[in-house]
Amino acid sequence: MITHIDDAHYEALIKWLVHERKGKGLTVRQFAELIDESHQFVNKIETCKRKLNVFEYYQYCKALKLEPRDGFKFFES
Repeated sequence: MITHIDDAHYEALIKWLVHERKGKGLTVRQFAELIDESHQFVNKIETCKRKLNVFEYYQYCKALKLEPRDGFKFFES
């Protein structure tokens, strides 16, 4: 199964990342600075206008102190 950017599983993964970012009290701009990306980049990811690649996903998780494998649960249903 190839997951597309508009796939419900992918959207759930992104919602999880956004929830975790907000839970840590980080704005889009603060998080972008933390991962050395532009706030536009983060906004496009979080609004599903751009898909995360595997390196970017890992970068997101590490910056949020999340275990990357925990996100795979969104693709198991």
